[in-house]
Amino acid sequence: MTGTGTGHEAVAAKTEHAQEAEPKAPSPRRGRIALAVSVFGELLITAGLLLGLFVVYSLWWTNVVADRAAHKQGDKVRDHWEQSTGPGALDTKDGIGFLHVPAMNKGEVLVEKGTSSKVLNDGVAGYYTDPVKATLPDTGKEGNFSLAAHRDGHGAKFHNIDKIKKGDAVVYETKDKWYVYKVYDILPETSKYNVDVLGRVPKESGKKKPGHYITLTTCTPVYTSRYRYVVWGELERVDKVDSDRTPPKELR
Repeated sequence: MTGTGTGHEAVAAKTEHAQEAEPKAPSPRRGRIALAVSVFGELLITAGLLLGLFVVYSLWWTNVVADRAAHKQGDKVRDHWEQSTGPGALDTKDGIGFLHVPAMNKGEVLVEKGTSSKVLNDGVAGYYTDPVKATLPDTGKEGNFSLAAHRDGHGAKFHNIDKIKKGDAVVYETKDKWYVYKVYDILPETSKYNVDVLGRVPKESGKKKPGHYITLTTCTPVYTSRYRYVVWGELERVDKVDSDRTPPKELR
């Protein structure tokens, strides 16, 4: 009797152990939560990849495309200059001249009319026509030659604007002349609605009398368009372009 009882107890113990070892099936609610978490995780990964591709497109590929467009348009301007015999026109459909700012180390920047995205996205600098009209140096009139360019993406021609210091040279090249400016003041941050920085007399820079000024503007901080960064220069001299287009000493 004792042996038989012991056998039944052993079988019962094994059965209970086996039942405890068997995994319990997940509840339907817990399964739905796990599925939702999995799907959400995959969506986050996909969104991250898309965001990464967008950043690459915005900060690299648009630069490549814009630089190609600017180079092509710049070649047209120089070809136009070589083929024309008289004084250069104040404006052409391809551009009016080239900006050189050694401190920014971006080479020459083609200058065109207007500051709309359509213009600036081609990797150029544009002179203001609104809300304050820029005064082009070619006219010989006193005023402010105000310009804008992108700081990031689409050529990022003014990306290194923060490298410019007071006393640095800013040179504007036309078919016939080199306009050499000297930076005299910088405004690292101001409202994008502050149009006073573009005034014929840029009083924000401390100037009180009419003169021959140049103003460079772009977005700040980097990778945002919240504020504007402004650099002011004043004309020091005008050099005539020789047959070899020898650049002024500031660009050598």
